[in-house]
Amino acid sequence: MFEGLSWQFTPAEAIALQNKLRQQVITRDVFNKLDLVAGVDVGFESRGEIARAAVVVLDYHSLELREVVIARKKTRFPYIPGLLSFRELPAVLEAVDRLKQKPDMYLCDGQGYAHPRRFGFACHLGVLTDTPSIGVGKTRLLGEYRMPADRRGAWQPLIHDKETIGAVLRTREHVKPVFVSIGHRISLETAVSSVMNCVTRYKLPETTRQAHYYASVSNQ
Repeated sequence: MFEGLSWQFTPAEAIALQNKLRQQVITRDVFNKLDLVAGVDVGFESRGEIARAAVVVLDYHSLELREVVIARKKTRFPYIPGLLSFRELPAVLEAVDRLKQKPDMYLCDGQGYAHPRRFGFACHLGVLTDTPSIGVGKTRLLGEYRMPADRRGAWQPLIHDKETIGAVLRTREHVKPVFVSIGHRISLETAVSSVMNCVTRYKLPETTRQAHYYASVSNQ
């Protein structure tokens, strides 16, 4: 499905493409059902020369694991903050192409709209797959916020240039929050509730937590 995409970009060309594609991002809920949810993460092998993408598919209601796909691709783009999707997406899209079950939503380990050009990894994946997507970052890329209450599910807006670009979400009491932002075809409020639906006893939702295991820890 994505074989014809070219990933031969200079940094300037990559920025120009982000600025173009961000016009396609839909910031409201545009989906009918939510039965299967996928987690996406990327690790690296051979000192960064190989991107190892993991996509895990879970039942949204029970959080039971349904499918795992791991794909490896040689990296062709340098590590540049704000342009990580150009380094990581080729491997992710290969994994997505190999899925037997199409997920209704992607939760990505990284940023979505909370990005200098409002087009982070989750936006890029969501637009290319035309699927609702969410960014769940462990750290903040940019923006200011008030710390949310020390209560599970409490959140505060993440603000940049007087615009709400995401949510600072407390998934567990006494644990640092995560940074949630929309990717595509979803509102921020629904993104927050969807992330919380996937949280069990850990800080990270099961989607990205399990994706991280297969991308960076598992020997598969």
